[in-house]
Amino acid sequence: MKLLLAICLALTVASAYAADNPAAAPAGAVVKGTVLEVKDVPSYTYLRLKTKDGETWAAVGSAPVKVGTEVTVQNATVMNNFKSKTLDKTFTTIVFGDLAGAQGNAPASGGTGNPHAGMSKPVDVGDVRVAKATGANAKTVAEVVTKSGELKDKPVLVRGKVVKYNGGIMGKNWIHLRDGSGSDKDNSNDILVTSANQAAVGDVVLVEGVVRTDKDFGSGYAYKVMIEDAKLKK
Repeated sequence: MKLLLAICLALTVASAYAADNPAAAPAGAVVKGTVLEVKDVPSYTYLRLKTKDGETWAAVGSAPVKVGTEVTVQNATVMNNFKSKTLDKTFTTIVFGDLAGAQGNAPASGGTGNPHAGMSKPVDVGDVRVAKATGANAKTVAEVVTKSGELKDKPVLVRGKVVKYNGGIMGKNWIHLRDGSGSDKDNSNDILVTSANQAAVGDVVLVEGVVRTDKDFGSGYAYKVMIEDAKLKK
């Protein structure tokens, strides 16, 4: 399967990391093929595709796709050994992306499409320099990430800049924060926060929530460290 090998080689490091944190995986590849099989589950449509280089599975936002249809999956991200709890099936290799054309739903930023799309990297990184929060439980982004073991299930207070925002996914708003601490090399410069509160990219917010580790929401949402059910103050 030359196509999958090419994609996997191009995304070797990112694909390995994506198994634990799909929100961080890069996207951009395009996969085209004929639909051989369709499996619909809540929020997703799984497609077995026949491409010019072989067969592969793909997952897109729910769409009325019929067997025999020619489709294009764009912004594709390869994931290895992905377990779908809904289907009770493990895919050795699967491509997550957006279904191009009228059949595709809106991307995740609209809350109705593929939740992995548009979450590959922060939208606004700029020169982030945010003062550390003060008071009890105050931490920097890097401290939460690198000390997640000792902070597990404990409350933290973090001030940061919203660099990515995806609203209304699984009843939560998904927010990426940076404060200038940490490094791209070990991904310690970015923390994912879930909250019922809304925010906008560019906002500097004070986040109060609980650190969770090895959190698996199903449907590909699995994270090594995050701040869950946070309250936001601007």
